[in-house]
Amino acid sequence: MVRGGETEGAGAAEFPEQFRAYSESEKHWQARRAFLLRNMPDAGGGGPLHTDQLLSLSMVWANRLFLGCSYSKDLLDKVTEMAEGIEVGDVPHFTTRDELMKKNQQ
Repeated sequence: MVRGGETEGAGAAEFPEQFRAYSESEKHWQARRAFLLRNMPDAGGGGPLHTDQLLSLSMVWANRLFLGCSYSKDLLDKVTEMAEGIEVGDVPHFTTRDELMKKNQQ
């Protein structure tokens, strides 16, 4: 279940639908959709972004959340701030290589 990021108006709610990837599960899409809605320039979330930048940042956030992808600290800090207030239930936990190595040394 995804909560947060909702905006008023039918136009705002319909805008992100055109950007759903064919391979996205419903859970993945609902989280990324909430991110897009929260950060649309009309939604009052942050500074104005071009659509391609917003889409890219939404993919970074979702890929980190659902797939455990790694990115630079600055980029992760930015998308984490942009996603503030969006709650996604039942997300997977990923163990990093460093965490595995540390655990095996103990």
